[in-house]
Amino acid sequence: MNAIEDNAYTEAWSALGRRFPNPRAIVMVSAHWMTHTTAVTAMAQPKTIHDFGGFPPALYEMQYPAPGSPALAQQVADLLTSSGVTQQVALDQAWGLDHGTWSVLAKVYPAANIPVIQLSLNMNEEAPYHFAIGQQLAQLREQGVMIMASGNVVHNLRALNPQIKAYDWARRFDDLVRDTIVAGDFDKLIAFDTLGQDARYSIPTAEHFLPLLYILGAKGTDDSTEVICHDTAMGSISMTSYIFHRA
Repeated sequence: MNAIEDNAYTEAWSALGRRFPNPRAIVMVSAHWMTHTTAVTAMAQPKTIHDFGGFPPALYEMQYPAPGSPALAQQVADLLTSSGVTQQVALDQAWGLDHGTWSVLAKVYPAANIPVIQLSLNMNEEAPYHFAIGQQLAQLREQGVMIMASGNVVHNLRALNPQIKAYDWARRFDDLVRDTIVAGDFDKLIAFDTLGQDARYSIPTAEHFLPLLYILGAKGTDDSTEVICHDTAMGSISMTSYIFHRA
């Protein structure tokens, strides 16, 4: 719904687009493209995917016609395979841009004129694999490519409660992740499954948390860390977001 609403979250995202120079291209890791291998969208014009149900018609009418970049997709595949992180990266011609990508980018870059490719979540791999891919993607930043990830630190749909902002466990875990990122203790977050009951409630399935590991991996040693949208919604969704950039 953020895609068609104006609120504190979407204003913060919009401010990013006004604040930083436009990147040459964007590599997006979305919680909503889960695969059994590592794949990257490689078409010239990715379609807008409406991968949800039961929402207002205006959401299904939205399009985000950003171009793709077959050349960047091939570069990502070559980078990841030559580094030894993975043996194969599939050049996908079927997926597109799902709502984890376009619902955010529609606010950050509404003109949809920056090439975007999506990198899938290989659900056959453990957390260190996702962090390691982020470490390799960091090289692309030197070429003007922005690395982005879309998910939620706390994402428990079964516990949704529109009457409250956050359960105590959701707030505690969101704060723990924030403090850990600010401290630079990324190993602790790679081992998120050891962080206790609050983590188990907050991450009942891993797909919304794993994108964060790519961004942590891509962080440079000289990057500043910013926390934006530090908030929760509907009891069990965290909107807290992180920016790593050179000052």
